[in-house]
Amino acid sequence: QVQLVESGGGLVQPGGSLRLSCAASGFTLGAKAIGWFRQAPGKEREAVACISSSDGRRIYADSVRGRFTISRDNAKNTAYLQMNSLKSEDTSIYYCATGDIATMNFRRYDVWGQGTQVTVSS
Repeated sequence: QVQLVESGGGLVQPGGSLRLSCAASGFTLGAKAIGWFRQAPGKEREAVACISSSDGRRIYADSVRGRFTISRDNAKNTAYLQMNSLKSEDTSIYYCATGDIATMNFRRYDVWGQGTQVTVSS
């Protein structure tokens, strides 16, 4: 069964950090591009970051560049999103997804996780 499972979300104070994980099963994550997306209630889905499968090329949204880092550990079949200097506006449900091309267009991703809640609040 092809599956992605996110973990690592939670409640954190502004300025804090979280690391999200995205564990893949049923397929080889190393062969796929990975994207992280987020969606808050009443808002459109927003691309956060993506990483290619071939050369490790990374793309970041302007809103998170310099604060978030996307990475992958192909040996563990897992991807990560390290989030530092978190702000209240980062509060959202975060999803990982896989596709054939590293792009910030969510329509190009075909396998999605169930999401993990990140809440940034004092």
